[in-house]
Amino acid sequence: MAERKPYPTDVSDEEWVFVVPYLILFPLDARQRRHDLREVFNALRYIVRTGCPWRMLPNDLPPWSRVHQQMQRWFKAGCFEAIVRDLRMLLRLAEGRAPHPSATVIDSRTLQSTPSSGGRAGYDGAKRKKGSKVHMAVDTLGHLLALHVTPANEQDRDQVAQLAQAVQEVSNQKVTLAYVDQGYTGQKAADAAGEYGLALEVVKLPEAKRGFVLLPRRWVVERSFGWAARFRRLARDYERLPETLAGLHYFAFVCLMLPHLKQASSMVQNML
Repeated sequence: MAERKPYPTDVSDEEWVFVVPYLILFPLDARQRRHDLREVFNALRYIVRTGCPWRMLPNDLPPWSRVHQQMQRWFKAGCFEAIVRDLRMLLRLAEGRAPHPSATVIDSRTLQSTPSSGGRAGYDGAKRKKGSKVHMAVDTLGHLLALHVTPANEQDRDQVAQLAQAVQEVSNQKVTLAYVDQGYTGQKAADAAGEYGLALEVVKLPEAKRGFVLLPRRWVVERSFGWAARFRRLARDYERLPETLAGLHYFAFVCLMLPHLKQASSMVQNML
């Protein structure tokens, strides 16, 4: 088969060298492997970045059904969570930070439902939108720490315990402070965070607000949501399962962090 023309979404050689050890669930030369693993990864990048429906995947990429099957295998194995974890530590070291953060920023984003996801959708009265909520925790540089998906009618404060537990697991119990908005006020949320060693700091809006206001710390997680929104597959909730939507967010952050790999690696080597 003739070599295909590269797509702008294709992974670079240096990026592939970094990620491939995480993605090999069985040997590259295994007899049952019918499609090149790098091409499968490129196809998934194409889907998530462009928002292309599965069945409209270009013919010069592996069949959509094979890509979808492999994607689910990677999700179940936690491959992208592991890549995000190691990339986050590397990028933090390159910035002169400790490998694990001591503070996190927590917020949620509501995604409009579609016919695929409508069966599990809830109504977010504040956003006047029916769909799913992505609850996310990032470090103070905006790198993903943890996330999970619920129907949009679920309250933010009720997700604190799950997020706090996940944050402490991936940060080696180093996080002690979480910046949140006013949706996380109340003793219940504070107690839930306290069980995992986190203190909640609510960043409030100024009383006399006019126009856009850049809130300390809170803008970091909003920027991370903006980064994720550049991936058109994540513009709405197109997934039947919430686990798939969560996994695609981890994959998107892998794609966002990989371009900084070369610079980060050289800076870390210079410090050693």
